[in-house]
Amino acid sequence: MKFTNKYKLQFTLFLLLITQISFADFRPANVFGDNMVLQRDKEIPIWGFADKGEKITITFNGQTLTTKPIKGKWMVKFPAMQAGGSPIEMTIKGKKNTITIKNIVIGDVWICSGQSNMEWVLQNTNNAEEEIAQANHPQIRHIKVPRVISTTQKKDIAATEWQICSPETAGNFTAVGYYFAKEVLKSTNVPIGLLNTTWGGTNVETWTSPEAIGQIPDFKAKVEELKLADLDKMAALRKEKIIANLGNIPEKDPGLVNGKAIWAANDFDDSEWKSMDLPGLWENKGLTNLDGIVWFRKSFELTDEQAQTGIQINLGSIDDNEMTWVNGYLIGQTKGYNINRNYVVQPDQLHAGENTIVVRVDDTGGGGGIYGDQELLFISSKGSKISLAGEWKYKIGEVSINTNIGPNDMPSLLYNAMLAPIVPYSMKGVIWYQGESNAGRAYAYQTLFPLMIKDWRNQWAAGDFPFLFVQLANFMAPANEPGESSWAELREAQSMTLSLPNTGQAVIIDIGETNDIHPRNKKDVGFRLALAARKIAYGEDIVYSSPAYKSHVVENGKVRIKFDHIGSGLIVKDKYGYINGFELAGEDKKFYFAKAKLEGNDIIVWTEMVKSPMAIRYGWADNPNDLNLYNKENLPATPFRTDDWPGISQPK
Repeated sequence: MKFTNKYKLQFTLFLLLITQISFADFRPANVFGDNMVLQRDKEIPIWGFADKGEKITITFNGQTLTTKPIKGKWMVKFPAMQAGGSPIEMTIKGKKNTITIKNIVIGDVWICSGQSNMEWVLQNTNNAEEEIAQANHPQIRHIKVPRVISTTQKKDIAATEWQICSPETAGNFTAVGYYFAKEVLKSTNVPIGLLNTTWGGTNVETWTSPEAIGQIPDFKAKVEELKLADLDKMAALRKEKIIANLGNIPEKDPGLVNGKAIWAANDFDDSEWKSMDLPGLWENKGLTNLDGIVWFRKSFELTDEQAQTGIQINLGSIDDNEMTWVNGYLIGQTKGYNINRNYVVQPDQLHAGENTIVVRVDDTGGGGGIYGDQELLFISSKGSKISLAGEWKYKIGEVSINTNIGPNDMPSLLYNAMLAPIVPYSMKGVIWYQGESNAGRAYAYQTLFPLMIKDWRNQWAAGDFPFLFVQLANFMAPANEPGESSWAELREAQSMTLSLPNTGQAVIIDIGETNDIHPRNKKDVGFRLALAARKIAYGEDIVYSSPAYKSHVVENGKVRIKFDHIGSGLIVKDKYGYINGFELAGEDKKFYFAKAKLEGNDIIVWTEMVKSPMAIRYGWADNPNDLNLYNKENLPATPFRTDDWPGISQPK
C-alpha cells in the first residue's frame, strides 16, 4: 500500500496520540506522602495531576473512589473518618501503574505559618539537646513546604516529605509547632500533623491572596502589577539601580590587604568618606540591597585617667560578621548577626585625647550593619559612658549585589507559591507567629491581619476554623521613660484581631530577649498556643487566656482597673506586691510611670504627677521587661492602652 504525504502525516499523529494514551501518567500532589496525617471527622480531599485520558482509582481505609482529570488535575473527597493511630495505606491506581502511600494516620492537622519565629527549628532552642534526645513521638508528624515565591498561583509545592517525630528528625521541626503538638497530643491522644509553611522576615501581605489584598486601596496597583510582573526583569532593573546608586565598587576589599588593615590605621585619612548615623541597618540608610563589606570609622575622646585604666567597647548587634580595631590595634572579631559585641581595650592601646575605632562589617545576606539599640552602642570606663551612637564615617569595601526578588517585594508572592497549592488540605486549624516585619506599619496591621485570616478561611471554605496566633515578645533595649512604640502598637493590632470568631492569642511579653528578635524559649510559646487550642478547638473547660483589660473607673485621682480572664485570680510576682509597667496621662497627653497595687482582683493605679487621669497604658513599650502581673495559671497580663491617640505608625 502506498501512502501520500497527507496520509503519512495523519498516521504519524495517530501514533503519537496512541503513545500518549498508552503512557499517560499521574501522581498525587506533593503534600501527600508516606507518614502523612489526614484530618479526622472532616471530609478528606485527595488530589493530584494526570495526563488527559487517565482514569484514577483511589483506595483508602476500606473505601474506593474513581475520578478522571479535568485540565490536568484530579480530586476525590473521602467522607469523614474517625481518628486512628494504626498505619493505613492508600493506593492510587492508573492505567499503567499504581502508587502506594504508606504509614498514614488519621488525627488533627495544624497549619504552622508565619515568619522566622515559627520557622525556628527545635535544635536552636533552649535545652535542645535534651529535648531532641527524648523526642520519641511517632504520633507527631511534620512536613516543611519548600521556600519559593511566585507571581501567579502555583498548582503544587516542590517535592518534600512527611517525617515522623524522633531524635533523628525532631531537630528540624518548627520548635513552636513541636511543643504545641506535644501538649495537644497529651490532651487529645490523637495523632498530630504539622504542616509547616513559613519564611523568615516576611510580612502579612505576602501571605494574603491577590483577590483579598487587592481590596485595600494601597495595594490595588501592586496587585495589578503582579499580574504582569517578570521577576527576572525586576532583578535586572534592580541591579542597574544599585550600580547607579553605589558607583564604582572594587571587587576585592582594598581596606584589608594580605591581612593588613589599611583602612584601620590610626593616621588613615578618611576625609573623603561619607557619613551615616548609627545604629541601624544600612539598607535603611541608602545602601539598599547591598550585601558585602562596609568599613566604619569614628573618633572619641578620652581623659588621661580613662586612657590609663582601659576601656570596654560595646557595639551591640552587628549583621553579620565584624572585625574591630582601636587606634590600629585589632581588639576583637565575632561571627554571627545576633551576638552582642563587647571588647576590652588595654591601656597600652589607648592615649589621652582623640582615639579612633574602626569596624569592618561583613554582611553575607539580608540586612547589614551595626543595627542594635543605641543604648547598647557605647564605651565604658570606670562607671562612665561615652555614647558611640550618631555620625560615623563609612566606605564600601566590597559588594555582592543582591538582585534577588524577595517575598516582601510584592504582595501575595508566598500565598501563590506556599499556601494556595496546599488548599484545601483538610485540617483542624492554624497556628501563626508573625508581625515583626509589619511593626513599622502596625496601624495598617489592624486591617491587614484580620483580612488575611478571613481570606484563608474563604480559600479553605471550611468555616471559621480555629486561628491561633502569638503576640510579639518583648524585644530591644528597655525604655527609661514612657514613650511611643511601634511594637506596642503591633501587639495592640494583634489583640484587636480577637474580635474575629474562633481566634486565640498567646501572650509572651515575659519571655523575649533584649538583644535577640528570636527568643530561644519556644516551649512556653507552644504551651500557651496549646492552651488556646484546647479551649477554642477542643472545647475544654480551662483557663487559656492571659488577663486582659476589661474596664476602669477613676476614684479620687486613682484608677481602678478590672480584668477579664483572671482565672483563679490575679497575682503579682514581687515579694513586696509592687506592680510594674503602668503609665497614666492627663489632658496634656504626657505619660508618667505610675504606682500600682493589687486589691482583690482589681488593680489600683496612681501617680502624683497626674491628678486627673485620662488614659492608662500597661506594658506599652518595645521591651517592657519588668512586667510582673499574672493570673494564678501563670499567664502574663496582656499589654493594653485605653487611649486612641495617634501612635507613631498611624498615618498623620
